[in-house]
Amino acid sequence: MRSTLYYMTAAGIVTVGMSYAAVPLYRMFCQAYSYGGTTAQGHDGSKVETMKSNKTRAIKVKFNADKASNMRWNFKPQQNEITVYPGETALAFYTARNPTDQSVVGISTYNVIPFEAGQYFNKIQCFCFEEQMLNPQEQVDMPVFFYIDPEFAEDPYLEFCNEIILSYTFFEAKPGLKFPVPQFAKR
Repeated sequence: MRSTLYYMTAAGIVTVGMSYAAVPLYRMFCQAYSYGGTTAQGHDGSKVETMKSNKTRAIKVKFNADKASNMRWNFKPQQNEITVYPGETALAFYTARNPTDQSVVGISTYNVIPFEAGQYFNKIQCFCFEEQMLNPQEQVDMPVFFYIDPEFAEDPYLEFCNEIILSYTFFEAKPGLKFPVPQFAKR
């Protein structure tokens, strides 16, 4: 009877522990395998220099900005959308403003919709997964430099996809808040 109680208690503790670990583990899985709209790991710098633009396939990239309910910043894209071609680089900007009288530190995550396009959406430079501190009343422009892999045009699952949504969500960074950072962001 006593050993059964120990096993049941241990199973309960493991279950609670796994429920707390589920979100970071899921995010790491998504970023590693481009699942759930996260982008593929890193980009090949030599590929950027040698890739050819596919001018037969225009892709409209729409930009979205969200923030957590406790985030006090104003956050928005500077452009609603741009048109790019697979194999060509593009630059977009988001603006963040701290309207408060206190310094606020934020951190952002992102995703790409449709989810299948995430593996072809490569960011060369962005502000995601890095803490950003804005002083009282400070406003900053944050760049996103990216390209869509030319292989996007060859994917039969994306044959009729001509629109991608890049969405960022900012959270207020609190002590102890950690987002799993994908390997390509550590370079």
